[in-house]
Amino acid sequence: MSTVVETDVLIVGSGPAGASAALALSTYGVPNIVVTRYGSLADTPRAHITNQRTMEVLRDLGVEQDVIAQATPQHLMGNTTFCTGLAGEELGRVRSWGNDPLVQAAHELASPTRMCDMPQHLMEPVLVDTAVARGTSLRFQTEYLSHTQDADGVTVTVRDRLRGDTYEIRAKYLIGADGGRSKVAADAGLPMSGQMGVAGSINIVFEADLAKYTAHRPSTLYWVLAPGATVGGIGAGLVRCVRPWNEWLIVWGYDVTAGAPDLTTEYAESVVRQLVGDDEIPVTIKSSSAWTVNEMYAETYSAGRVFCAGDATHRHPPSNGLGSNTSIQDSYNLAWKLKLVLDGIAAPKLLDTYTAERAPIGKQVVTRANRSIGETAPIFEALDGLSPQTPEQLWANIAARKDATEAAEKQRARLREAIAFKVYEFNAHGVDLNQRYTSDAVVPDGTPAETFARDPELHHQPTSRPGARIPHAWLTSGTRTLSTLDTVGNGRFTLLTGIGGESWIRAAEAQDVEIATVVVGPGQQYEDPYGDWARLSEISDAGALLVRPDGFVAFRHASAAPDAEALLSDALRRILGHA
Repeated sequence: MSTVVETDVLIVGSGPAGASAALALSTYGVPNIVVTRYGSLADTPRAHITNQRTMEVLRDLGVEQDVIAQATPQHLMGNTTFCTGLAGEELGRVRSWGNDPLVQAAHELASPTRMCDMPQHLMEPVLVDTAVARGTSLRFQTEYLSHTQDADGVTVTVRDRLRGDTYEIRAKYLIGADGGRSKVAADAGLPMSGQMGVAGSINIVFEADLAKYTAHRPSTLYWVLAPGATVGGIGAGLVRCVRPWNEWLIVWGYDVTAGAPDLTTEYAESVVRQLVGDDEIPVTIKSSSAWTVNEMYAETYSAGRVFCAGDATHRHPPSNGLGSNTSIQDSYNLAWKLKLVLDGIAAPKLLDTYTAERAPIGKQVVTRANRSIGETAPIFEALDGLSPQTPEQLWANIAARKDATEAAEKQRARLREAIAFKVYEFNAHGVDLNQRYTSDAVVPDGTPAETFARDPELHHQPTSRPGARIPHAWLTSGTRTLSTLDTVGNGRFTLLTGIGGESWIRAAEAQDVEIATVVVGPGQQYEDPYGDWARLSEISDAGALLVRPDGFVAFRHASAAPDAEALLSDALRRILGHA
């Protein structure tokens, strides 16, 4: 073997989880290497929905505007359409991805960011290029083979797929971001719950000018109810817009027990024709691939010095658009903790909070995504389209909804209700933003357990309680307007207080760990012109919030405290694993 390569963190995989881990670590100044067995980054769109929380992460890491420049904007995402084909009959629509007027208002109140549609083959270069520019070493055609751990680090054996030889990389920590068939997770023995291969699906990437069928009802997703659409797949046939209005991806199901069909160009084109419903329009097939719908999540995200993130730990269908979002947020949660441990500021115990905080989110995401598939069935039920029947019978059932009869009126009502219920897939704002962490890196403040006034999957509920993301409010600083989220992050802790909170400022300045300080109030560094922060902070002017590098509240004290330094020191000892 050749000379051992050394680094602080080795990342296996260059997808959303691996790329964002590298970006965050390099932003924080942590030496890291990314290896990928492939010769390039993603060459197909795959993941695409990018929600507000992920955009907040990318905002903090300095690449939000790079993503916005290439992404399909929110206003072109939201006329989710159910139809018999793009050229066929429309059955109904759902205002989606924050485009319902009431939901749009909730989005604007919740975050300084807007969600967008950023296909994976465009997202990965933004993350990886910036990571490399900031210090990441990237090795293509380098395959992870195995790892061994000891008290001081991890020795990883990799194979150079160009030369054919193997060599070792010695790292203090290893991140397995190698996808749904993660060898790192398997080698680490991470316990998993659920099952793989629940159903079969096919992705077909193609080019076609479909503007005449879509531009008047702009959307990311067009759902097609057609014969065979309930076999495998994700609940119905799907035509997904990659780039308006000429790049597309179709998802179509197959019987997983019978195996995937032969993915010839002819077969792919036949599926495209069936779902588009136009036999004349020119179509160019770019690629096709088979995959399986999975329902599996890791119960533990780490083993010793090995950590896993992304699809390695939560494997689920693309419903709700949660995959890359959860992956990026996993890595963001882990990166600052690794930084503080490697710098000797935090004890290794801090790293145990990664599983405690992210595993419940992964389980929730897997459950929600699979439940969304089942919630498509009532649309077919409203059209009597689930029982075996001829295509002619299905078309007759669909046509029957137009009759001037009591039965048809009831059918129309059932169809409207079934389509409207898909809001749990397409407008689950609470799933995106209501994450709450319970771990040793969060100090409870003794307040009663939180209750939700509305459905926590559909509606975001801001709070400053420890374990929640800091609420967004617009502040001013001179002529600048910025979000409360813009005052935190940047890889360090932040303490927010107001007029009368001088003891908290002194306490922050007395700590050994870097803590930025933010004072909000009339005549202060930051002002609250709309009064929103005074309401959302849930503390008095002289109270304090200690916010972690990832934007989550770690400690809250509602008022001034003569022993502020002792309180803050004790909180930090607990958060950093020294207690």
